[in-house]
Amino acid sequence: MQSLKFNAKGIFLDLDGTLVDSTAAYLEAAKIAFRAVDKPIPTDEVMLDLPKRIEQGRTIEYITKGTTNEFLPVYFDAYHSIAERETRLFPNTASTLALLSKKAKLALFTMRYVPNEKLKKELELHGIAEYFTHIVTALDTTKPKPSPEGLILCLNVLKLDVCHCLIAGDSINDLQAGKAAGLKTVGLLSGLYSKEELMQESPDLVLPNLNALPKYIE
Repeated sequence: MQSLKFNAKGIFLDLDGTLVDSTAAYLEAAKIAFRAVDKPIPTDEVMLDLPKRIEQGRTIEYITKGTTNEFLPVYFDAYHSIAERETRLFPNTASTLALLSKKAKLALFTMRYVPNEKLKKELELHGIAEYFTHIVTALDTTKPKPSPEGLILCLNVLKLDVCHCLIAGDSINDLQAGKAAGLKTVGLLSGLYSKEELMQESPDLVLPNLNALPKYIE
């Protein structure tokens, strides 16, 4: 599997855990939310399990101690307000995007509930906005990942054939969305998910991080 090459004309990328390290933002947002609902702050391991469970629609009641309805709005608001300053670009991401952008059109597909312009500003601060032809956030879709809606939107805007496109992301929802849209899928181990978790989705490729992707693109 690891020897294949993609003839990609479009590469769709996730943001958190793929381009930027969001660990500090996840932890700080959780701390803010636990304080707001007056519950003890759990271990970092437990707090980093929250975004995975939320993404997959799994219960977090045992973590929030019965305050989920009050906890989640605070958690989401906190994350979206601090993500810009608390996330950090992974090493060599800018140079990797420069390489990829010479091989294919790049689009960003994130489930952050933020306006498109706000996200563009964040990408500009990271020095990577120039590499993206199109950006889709949760506010541009009616259904979140793993729905393929955002990817189909990218395909239509960029006028690309699905057989020439792939999605690279760190979460199982990225992979599920890609498969639902008919794209090739690349799992990245730079986020919160383990190799075993990603392999359960049968991606076309699993890589340690985005920096390893260019050599698999023709």
